[in-house]
Amino acid sequence: MQKQLIFEDHYKKLGLEIFSEDNLGIINGNQFRYDIKILFIPEGYALTVDFNHYKISKPSLFFLTSQHLKIEIGKEKATLLYYNRDFYCIQIHDKEVACDGLLFHNVFEIPFVELNDTESSDIKNLFQHIKNELEWKDSSAEEMIRTYVKQIIIRATRNWKKQHLNNDTIKIPGSELDVFRDFSRYLEIHFREKHNVADYAELLHIAPKTLTHKFKNLNIDSPNQLIINRILLEAKRLLFYTDKPVKEIAYDLGYEDPAYFNRLFTNKTGNTPSNFKKNYSSGKKYNI
Repeated sequence: MQKQLIFEDHYKKLGLEIFSEDNLGIINGNQFRYDIKILFIPEGYALTVDFNHYKISKPSLFFLTSQHLKIEIGKEKATLLYYNRDFYCIQIHDKEVACDGLLFHNVFEIPFVELNDTESSDIKNLFQHIKNELEWKDSSAEEMIRTYVKQIIIRATRNWKKQHLNNDTIKIPGSELDVFRDFSRYLEIHFREKHNVADYAELLHIAPKTLTHKFKNLNIDSPNQLIINRILLEAKRLLFYTDKPVKEIAYDLGYEDPAYFNRLFTNKTGNTPSNFKKNYSSGKKYNI
């Protein structure tokens, strides 16, 4: 039986799990549901994040918070690094690593970074350093581990920008990036109670029209559509993964009129909430 690799001190927790085809059940359970997760996945894996399916053709890092994860196929050893916000909060330390709104909580729903051979080797080494620290249990282990976690995040953030910005999919100049990151972060925090573009424009200290034009000029979904997308994603999670009735889900998402929520969901997805719950079997499929 594999020795448990975990650091715990009062409320702080970080752990490492090595997994493959033999023990995928560990990863697919609820044990890590509320942790921040960084997965190092070798090629040949297939996994589902929320309602999107990925087939991995290159070593990749996935960055997850509250998304639902299911790994379907995977032979080679992969690694899950998991930790709570008390160990390392991406919001509090965002000035150090500038990852929130990109690796985590990004409105483009791209939770991964592909790695070339050199990058893959570097990341493997960082995971090995963390593993060593967890095994040695030295008094300085916590700070050393946190340093390695930061390096993984910083390297991945740089790669995410190279791979996903200023290309055919997303064209955001560096000068505008903070607006989109901040919008993503505020949306993740407030989508249950703030449903209007004006609410987010106020948080960003710009006019609603200015915010809408920034997205339009860069050929990105409108802020209003992104707000709706985030609400619908949470609705799908609650419908598929919980037993909550539709009325209670509507209230959870800030709708006092469940009938209005029902119409919105049906109009945007082509399915009533109850039919979605009954019939959902697969989402979008991606090869990466």
